[in-house]
Amino acid sequence: MNIGQLARQAGVPIDTIRYYERQGLLPEARRGANGYRQYGSDDIRRLRFVRRAKELGFSLEEIGGLLALSDARGADMAEVRRTAEEKLGLLQQRIDELVRVRDALRGLVQACPGHGSLEDCPIMGALAGERA
Repeated sequence: MNIGQLARQAGVPIDTIRYYERQGLLPEARRGANGYRQYGSDDIRRLRFVRRAKELGFSLEEIGGLLALSDARGADMAEVRRTAEEKLGLLQQRIDELVRVRDALRGLVQACPGHGSLEDCPIMGALAGERA
């Protein structure tokens, strides 16, 4: 199949395929007699893997590591689990930070009457570092 067909079947743009090839996440495609890239079902599976891993928050570097593990015949799943556990821990830290930010912003919104002089606005004061 050509790059357009691969893009449609894998659900990614053509430019993404080319980028992943440059990054080593997708093997360089073989070329047909006409010079066009030719792809197979393994390429679809690999692209779908990358897309799903990205949706779960893995970086391209982490995905490369997971793909390398996947390519290693007879590899143990312990390394995959460790990588996923690390990602889960980082995501939890980000969630905790977002909850703190949300709660702080919610408090500022609740403290702001929404009318009156801007000099008395608790949101603007907090952003300027004048009050919390």
